[in-house]
This record gives sequence, structure tokens and C-alpha cells, in this order.
Amino acid sequence: MTEGDAGGGPGSPRTYARRWLFLLAVSLLSCSNATLWLSFAPVAEVIAQHFFLSMEQVNWLSLIYFVVAIPGGIAAIWVLDSVGLRAATILGAWLNFLGSALRALPCMAVWIPSPFAFFMAGQSLCALAQTLVIFSPAKLAALWFPEHQRATANMIATMSNPLGILVANLLSPALVKKGEDIPLMLGVYIIPAGLACLLATTCIGESVPPTPPSAGAASSTSEKFLPGLWLLLRNKAYVILAMCFGGGIGVFSSFSALLEQILCASGYSSEFSGLCGALFIVFGILGALILGLYVDRTKHFTEATKIGLCLASLACLAFSLVAQLQGQAIVLAAICSLLGLFGFSVAPVAMELAVECSFPVGEGAATGLVFVLGQAEGVLIMVLLTALTVRRTDPSFSTCQHGEDSLDWTVSLLLMAGLCTLFTCVLVLFFHTPYRRLQAEYRGLPPPRMPTPALLDPLETPGFS
Repeated sequence: MTEGDAGGGPGSPRTYARRWLFLLAVSLLSCSNATLWLSFAPVAEVIAQHFFLSMEQVNWLSLIYFVVAIPGGIAAIWVLDSVGLRAATILGAWLNFLGSALRALPCMAVWIPSPFAFFMAGQSLCALAQTLVIFSPAKLAALWFPEHQRATANMIATMSNPLGILVANLLSPALVKKGEDIPLMLGVYIIPAGLACLLATTCIGESVPPTPPSAGAASSTSEKFLPGLWLLLRNKAYVILAMCFGGGIGVFSSFSALLEQILCASGYSSEFSGLCGALFIVFGILGALILGLYVDRTKHFTEATKIGLCLASLACLAFSLVAQLQGQAIVLAAICSLLGLFGFSVAPVAMELAVECSFPVGEGAATGLVFVLGQAEGVLIMVLLTALTVRRTDPSFSTCQHGEDSLDWTVSLLLMAGLCTLFTCVLVLFFHTPYRRLQAEYRGLPPPRMPTPALLDPLETPGFS
């Protein structure tokens, strides 16, 4: 079944309705994977008490995603660009499903001596699946969607991941009130993982459509794996984008992971911290929807990314100042909302921009390397921020548990705002690139489809390659 035949001839770009089914499978898989990532974190104390684990062990059930993402990400790039999108999606779906089932095994068999080993093994399989899931949206959008729908499709698949984080933060505490409720929680999370696996295995029949939806899709992954990575490293514009936006990913990952610890030190409850985290994600999804539709129509990828990061840096600076004050709940909630609206929403657009400035390198490599750098920078930033905390000498209003009731996050928060501002300034001042994929597509289409002259300005300074 086809729709929207662009040219009418046998070689004309064509779209297929089943692209939406592919998008549904990837989105459901991404949402499920994110819920599995953070399913233990909101009920960490109950998990630790019921299975006689330490809090460090429970924290590692989430941290394993960061550890696996760096080496696993390189393998995922090769799978996506060399083996194909269909195989990568099905493999990710099965790893995700098997990981979810393995986590539930200690609750179904009383003879298992070490439940932590099964939890960690299941989380590790899910972490491997994550690298395949996170890298897929840009490639799916490029291969199956026409140029006026690519950013929107990328946005839907990419924002399914933070939606899963939001679901986990709301669902896990609702399901688990005491240790006996843990099997129910683990069983519930198997359901979407199984549905995503069934949908990917039975409904995805091919990696690419019979007829590409655009000239860019016809040229996708024209560079092999290692030569493609070498071209990326020699592309000045791409390196700047990867380092700066990867740093932004690291800052926002650290913000999400440390939010409760930062706010409880100033006397805010864990429920309020959860509300701020939810507002951060909800407004990020809302902003991504608006921004995705906007850039699909205007192709202002660079402008949207730079302006969004500038506004996010201002919001990050405001958070670093206000988070140290007591009794500012409404202001903090508003700042977290703005931080998500301006910063989180830029992610899908920046991934599209990474593909545009690195074409014809494969989408898996272009977006995957940004993510791998972001995870590595995130680990370094998180370690640095926690290392710079000091004990408070003045009276504390802390609501933190486990004896961490007198930490001063002032230096760490200012550093976080400074790093966000530094990455943004470097990107704004030094990142310039033509839209190479759009240029290739518009050169192959009839004159009526040509864009405005500014888009294809031959004098625009490209990154060297």
C-alpha cells in the first residue's frame, strides 16, 4: 500500500503506509526499554529491603545502562548501518523482552540463591537493547519518511524514551507499596516488552521500502562502517556538534539523575522532586512536538538548535541559583518546565542536524556517535558534580535520607550551569554547516520543489571532510 507518490514515474520517490507501523514498533520498544531502565529506582528502598541488597547494588541496576552504552554503542552503530534497520530492531526487541523476563525470574522461583545476579543480567540485556533502540529513530525517519515528515517521525520515536522514564517514575511507586508487590511490578513491565517484541518480529518485513521516499534515502549509508567513522572524525562541523550536544546530553542526564539529591538538600520533599522531574519530561515532549513540526516546515535545524540551547542555558543558570533557596517550589517547578521545554526538546532536531552535516555517512553512525559521547561525558560530569559537594556548616533543612542531610551543592550547580553555557557558546560561535542531505535531495528533484536560495547557499562554509 502506497501513498503520496511524489513524481508518478517508476523511479519517483514514494511513501508507504506501513512506515507508521514501523514507527509504532520502534516507539513502543523505546518506551518499554526506558521503563525497564528506571523501574527499580523509584522503589529502591523496598527492593533493597525485600531482597537484602545494599543501596549501591540497587543503584547499579540503573547505572549498568551507562556502562554498557559506551562499548555497546559502537557495536550498535555497525549493526544498524551494516546489517540493517529491521535486524537491529528485532534484535533490540528480543534483548529487551528476554531482559524483562530474566528480571522477573527471582520472583517466580524460590530456589534462586542470588536474585541480584538475575536482576543485573536482565538489566544488562536491556542495556544492550537500548543502544539499538536509541540510534534507530534518525535512520527510520531517513529510510521510510519523506523530507517533510522526517523531523516529526524522529521526534515521535525519540520522545518515546523520556515518556517511558515518566511512566516508570509514576507506575513503580503506584504498584509497589511493600515487598510482596514487587512480582506484580516486574510482571507488568514484561507486557509492553512482549508487545514490542511481537510487533517487531511479525510486522516488520524489510529494512528499506521498495522505493525510497526521497533522494537522501536512496543514498543512505553509502559509506561503509570504518570509512564512515573516519569521515565523521574529519568533519569539523560534526565534531563540534557531537562534542557540544554530547556535553549537553551529559548535563541533562546528570540533572535528571541528581535532581532529588539536589532538592532534598534544600528541604524539598521527594514527591516535589518527582513532580519537577515529570514537568521536565512532559514539557520536553511538548516542546519536541512543536519544534519537530516547525523544522519539518522550515528546515531551520541550526537556528532551532542554537536558540533552544541558549534558552536552556539560561534556565540551567536560574536553576543553579534558585535550587539553593528554601520555599521556592513554584519558581523551581517553572524553571524545570522551561529547562525541559527549551533543552530536552532540542534532542530530535539536533540528531537530524547531525545527519544533515555528515551526509552521506549512515544515520546510525552519525547519531550513535553523538549518543556514545553524550553517555561518556555524562558519566564524567556526574562524577565531577558529586565529587565537588561538601558538607554544610550552617543549619540544614535537608529532607535527604541515608545520612546525606548536609550536602552543599552550590559549587556543583554553578559548574553544571557553566558547562551548559560553555557547550552552548562553542556551538553557537563555531558550528556552521550546509544541509548536505537536503542539497542532494533537492538537486535530484524538479525545479518547483527547490528550496529558498538561503538553504542551498554554495558560499556557506562547510565542515571539511
